[in-house]
This record gives sequence, structure tokens and C-alpha cells, in this order.
Amino acid sequence: MFSSSPLDWALIALYFGLLAFVWMRRFKVRPSNDDYFVAGRAVTLPAFVATLVTTWYGGILGVGEYSWRYGLANWMVFGVPYYVGALLFAWLFARRARNTQHYTIPDLLHAHYGRGPALFGALVVFLQSAPAAYVLMLGTLFAAMFGAPLVPCVIAAAVLSVFYVDRGGLRTVVLTDQIQFVLMYGGFAVLLAFLFARHGGVGFLLPRVPATHWVWHGGNPPAAIFVWYVIALSTLVDPGFFQRAFAAKDPQVARRGVLWSIAFWILFDFMTTTAGMYARALLPHLKDPVFAFPELARITLPPVALGLFYLGMIATVMSTIDSYAFIAATTLGRDVIWRLRGEREGDSQPWLSRIGLWAGTAFATWLAIALPTVIGIWHDVGSIVTPTLLPAVTLAMLGRGKLGPRATLALMVVPFLVSFGWVVAHALARDPDADYLFHLEPIYAGLGASLVTWLAGRALHRKESHA
Repeated sequence: MFSSSPLDWALIALYFGLLAFVWMRRFKVRPSNDDYFVAGRAVTLPAFVATLVTTWYGGILGVGEYSWRYGLANWMVFGVPYYVGALLFAWLFARRARNTQHYTIPDLLHAHYGRGPALFGALVVFLQSAPAAYVLMLGTLFAAMFGAPLVPCVIAAAVLSVFYVDRGGLRTVVLTDQIQFVLMYGGFAVLLAFLFARHGGVGFLLPRVPATHWVWHGGNPPAAIFVWYVIALSTLVDPGFFQRAFAAKDPQVARRGVLWSIAFWILFDFMTTTAGMYARALLPHLKDPVFAFPELARITLPPVALGLFYLGMIATVMSTIDSYAFIAATTLGRDVIWRLRGEREGDSQPWLSRIGLWAGTAFATWLAIALPTVIGIWHDVGSIVTPTLLPAVTLAMLGRGKLGPRATLALMVVPFLVSFGWVVAHALARDPDADYLFHLEPIYAGLGASLVTWLAGRALHRKESHA
């Protein structure tokens, strides 16, 4: 049990009671497509920032583990690469996306390339958005809190994170994300305040953590850091970014919202990395670093403050699960089922997406149980999705260098098969320390396949044009 104080448990119960209240308020509402999928395209700047910041920062236990092990390298791996990716999205895509009337990335692909690339893109987006890593993370946290077995806790984590989204769609996600934003920052602010007051700052940490914790690579080979800068290009095809841009009140909100979100991510990365350094200083012999933050809170915080911090961790993960589970629901219900049914105008697309919500949640739960390694899921999924979607989406958004429908489908399928094959070959080796094929990361193999396929498509197009 994480606490013996009734006050801490009361705070947890109050939070879930609030989510139940949000669900009940939307119980009899029959939302329109715009209301359900893009919150009426009326998301204001503060709400945009809150929902994007919380959605994109769900890996709290993984961040705690990495910062405990490697210190400032946490910032260089899970922070800086993604700031760069977000800046590129703000500069290249945010306003363009809002100026469309799309709901999803597959809508964008359908408008530019037709049904085949849209359907294949939908399957890839579903793989990308199924929140398996975060369901596993919240289930692990619940298991530690309640002293219960992992599997039922993973199932509970999935159900409790999506039930309130069922009828309200993105409007409910945006509302709850604003609550979770406050809890996320408030929980870590409380923890750091107690740590600074009790132990002091850098002078306390310097002699108590390894020297490698203060260098940018944390003792890792530079190549192991650099690959995350390439994986972070997944930001440019992140369905959460596109969904928020489609839902923004206007193009200016879409761009400014991303830029303000980067500032808040920098602040939160400072908070989490600092907390991870304190965890290493105060718990140098921690048996399982995945519990760095929970154990640090346990030895540092009094009742009520402890409950608030746990709420902050829970809210951080749940805000990501609900957002990506809703994207998976939209992808499965609307982008796959609705399109396969012939895009019937009379179909209830929110109803189809509600079916997709529970099917996608079940898939994510199964995947979380089958592949219990959070950072491994991030690495492998990012390595497969990025080379598959990035060229087609970028060419569509910029309007240059596009291929025809069949060539675009090849541009997506070939790198998918290559990078997926790289990941599978590594998994079959049954040695996590084994190198990849030809000593090449799967994302590099996939991006190389993308480039070759695009060049071949352009050459074939020019040949046909001159014939």
C-alpha cells in the first residue's frame, strides 16, 4: 500500500469520483461528428496547451527510471529531441493542418492519395496510438500502490483511463486534460519543494550521484543517444499533434499552442530530471529504478502531500492513455470500419468510434501484458511508424514531390516491412543486448527504404511523363 493515511486514499477516491461525474454529464448527449472528433474546432489556447502537454508526457515511471540511471541524459534523450520535433511541427504543419477540415491523419492521406494509402495509414496510426506502454506504466503504478498482481492492475488501468471518454469524445478529453495538467505540475512542485527544503540543491546532489549524471550522454554511447533524435521525427506524424491542430480555434492557436507547450515541457523535464537525481542521491541502492519516483515520495512526503504527488503521477499517465486510446478509437471506428463500409453518410461515426475505443483498449491491454518493457515499446513502435508515415504525410502537407496513389502505397508499405522485419529479427535473437541486422537501427533501415522507394517512384513518374 502506498499510504496508511485515509486522507491520501480520499484524494485518490475524489479524483476518480470527479471522472465519473464527467462521464455521467455526457451520458445522454448525442454529439455531432465535429463535436466528438475535434471538440467543435473551438479549442482555445489555454485548453490547447493543457491537452497537448499532458497528452505527450505520459511516460512518468520510465522517465524516473532513466533519470535515476543516467541523470541529465534523460533530458537529452526524452526532452531535447522532441522539442526539435515539436518546433518543426509548429513551423511546417500546425497552421496548414488547421486550415483543412480533416479529422485525422488518414483523412489527410485520403484527400491526397486515395483510399488505399488512407486505409494502410489508418492501420499504422492505430499501431502508433494504441497506448500499450502507458497502460503498462499505470498498471505497474497501481500494482505498487495496492500490493496487487500486475495483470489485473493493467486491466484496471486501461478501463479507468478510458471509460469517461466513451460518450464525450475529444471534448471530454480536453476537459479532463486541463484537470490533469494542474495535478501533473502540482504533484511534482510539492515533491521538489520538500526536497529542496530538506536537503538543499546542487550542493547536496553533486557528491551523491555519479559523475556521468552531469554529462549530456550519461555514460551511454553517443549513437545510443542520437537514434532518439531520429525517432523523435515521429512528432511530425504524431496523431495527437494533428488532432489538436485540427481542433484548434484558429491557425494561430494551433501554432502558438505548440510553441507554448514546448516551454511547459522544458519546465516539466527540469522537474522530473531533478527529482530523478534526488532519487539517485537518496536511494542509491534502489532495487528496481522504475519505482524511483514512488519510492522517493514515500521517504520524503507527509500525508496529503504524498496523496497529491501520487495523483500527479496518475494524472500524468492517464492523460496520455485517454488521448491515445481515443485516437485509436477514431482510427479503428471511423478510418477503418467506416471507410470499409463505403463511407456511408448515414453511419453514426461516433458510435463506430465508441466500438473502436473498447476494441483498441483491449488490444493495448494485451500488448502491455505481452511486452512488459516501456522504453522498448517506445523504441520499436517509433522505429516502425516514423519511416512509414513521415514521407507521405510530409509530402502531402508541403504539396511538393508527391507520388500517385499506388506509388504512395508502396512508399508506405516498403519501409513498414523493412523496419518491422528489423525489429522482429532482433526479437527472435532473444538477446536484448544483441545488435541489429548489419549493426543498423531499424529506423535507419526504414528511412533508407523510404528514400529508395520515393526516388524510384519519382523516376518512374518522369519516365511515364516523357513517354
